[in-house]
Amino acid sequence: MKGWGPTSHRYVSQGLRLHYVDWGNDGAPPLLLVHGGNDHCRSWDWVAQRLCESFHVMAVDLRGHGDSDHAPGSHYPTHGFILDLAQLVAQRGLAPVDILAHSWGGAISLLYAGLYPESVRRLMVIEGWGPSPEVLKKHGDMPLHERLRNWVEGCRAVAHKRPPRYATLDDCVARMKAANTRLTDEQAHHLALHAACQNEDGTWSWKYDPYVRVISPTWVPPEELGAIWSRITCPVQLLRGTESWAGDPVADGKIGFFQDARVEAFEQAGHWVHHDRLDDTVALARAFFAQ
Repeated sequence: MKGWGPTSHRYVSQGLRLHYVDWGNDGAPPLLLVHGGNDHCRSWDWVAQRLCESFHVMAVDLRGHGDSDHAPGSHYPTHGFILDLAQLVAQRGLAPVDILAHSWGGAISLLYAGLYPESVRRLMVIEGWGPSPEVLKKHGDMPLHERLRNWVEGCRAVAHKRPPRYATLDDCVARMKAANTRLTDEQAHHLALHAACQNEDGTWSWKYDPYVRVISPTWVPPEELGAIWSRITCPVQLLRGTESWAGDPVADGKIGFFQDARVEAFEQAGHWVHHDRLDDTVALARAFFAQ
């Protein structure tokens, strides 16, 4: 990639050493970038590189992802991620902070903004408001014993399954392109390079902890999500790709929980809108956070 790169830093939350990258420009307004599940902070590089001249951009690796520590006990509850975000904002003195987040990172950021509305100035979320109301209701109605049993069985399944190993980095690149066919060769190579690490035998494995894929039994009930979102006082920009599996928050009625929110839909974009429509995403973010 062209231009200058970020510097790596660490902070501590619940004894975990968590990683984030800082793109400099300390005197500018802080902008925190939060990636989605099974992803990493360097997936924001193209966005950060374009925004770091106007903002003090920092991108975090969630626990169990990228170069952050894996959680002991293989448990990744939602509230742990919220705590990590709160710790970074508090330790770096970022509040009130602007946040741009994707997918699972968006869900975490929305919850954080609802719990600490005074700490978030503006919030832009790319496909991070969760599944449809029907899916949420199905899981929300699941009794606790069933949720706990599913989590136990999910953890046992991960323990008995060897994480995939790839013979070469090019194989990792191919897997990236299979997940998102819109990626260019350059994008896929960059994402794979930061998502994987080489094993002692020369093979490659993903950095993220496979246990993050097991659904925690302590999720936030669907009926509580709207109540927390309604506490968000800052302007919220929701961004979706029309070709994604994620639902439309207007059609779903989720937009009604927010005090001040708008939705932008991009054509020819899937779940990773910031990769599929980079220039448009950056233009929207620049205009939104400049207000």
